[in-house]
Amino acid sequence: MSTPSHDPVLLDRVVALLTPALTREGAVLVDATLGLGGHTEAVLRACEPARVVGIDRDPRALELAGERLAGYGDRFTGVHAVYDELPDVLDRLGLAEVDAVLFDLGVSSMQLDLPERGFAYASDAPLDMRMDGGPDDRRPTAADVLNTYDAAGLTRVLREYGEEKFARKIAAAVVRQREQQPFTTSGPLVELLYREIPAPARRTGGHPAKRTFQALRMEVNDELAVLRRAIPAAMDAVGVGGRVVVESYHSLEDRLVKRAFADATTSDLPPDLPFVPEGSEPALRLVTRGAEKAGPDEVAANPRAASVRLRAVERVTPHLRGPTRPTRRPTRSTRDEGAA
Repeated sequence: MSTPSHDPVLLDRVVALLTPALTREGAVLVDATLGLGGHTEAVLRACEPARVVGIDRDPRALELAGERLAGYGDRFTGVHAVYDELPDVLDRLGLAEVDAVLFDLGVSSMQLDLPERGFAYASDAPLDMRMDGGPDDRRPTAADVLNTYDAAGLTRVLREYGEEKFARKIAAAVVRQREQQPFTTSGPLVELLYREIPAPARRTGGHPAKRTFQALRMEVNDELAVLRRAIPAAMDAVGVGGRVVVESYHSLEDRLVKRAFADATTSDLPPDLPFVPEGSEPALRLVTRGAEKAGPDEVAANPRAASVRLRAVERVTPHLRGPTRPTRRPTRSTRDEGAA
């Protein structure tokens, strides 16, 4: 089996955003997408009072991260779960609230670097793409999607999740080809994409298989639905002064995070009120000014950083009963820190 590697994106900036929430003794960060533990290790090193609960749906990632972080003893706890299960995880650990939650979304470098996982298009490998990756996982694989979805369903997946301009053309070609030979490995799919995507389009926007593989991965793992549940759960999990930090790599992910953060940091009071009555302030405030991006030096060193969008919010009011309430109008309590 290949040995995976990982270069955390915007590592120093992520640690800087999390640190103000992790200064008290016993502060807890939930790294909701643990991967190989790069972000967690940096936080444990920088924030000595803090401990980390690391969540990952991939047992292999948990194993490798556990080995990497063994020297931190009980300051690190690994949990096998999907990150939308955050409330259940905290209940099991007896945590009423935490001080910060971090999401580094999308496929991890570890999964891309292991050909046997089927996420990458650089080598001919089984079309799996299930992030859990266990032998007992009975969920459909990427091959199942290609071999069973009708042309309309495939078009929807490729267009919505891959933002693929040639979705209909590719879907029709997949249906034709699978009638002769079902898809089992990535090689035939990559060859089909080279044939169906016109040459001028292949010369721009990266590898012609990139968008299709991304779309299949997001469909197999139901990623947007999971994220749609997880972000409100994370905002509800942090106490006053607690922060939620999210790194997104797909426009649909970033749009979802942006809207959730906007709803939680604006007020639903009438816009003509001269002031915001006490107790009616938004639950959270924005910490970043828009979406922060990786600089040219980091992108040159790590091309996977090119599409990152980083956003963060901080809780400013105590919890109400039930989930964080949706709101609308910006107020003076919502402010940006920019690069603070």
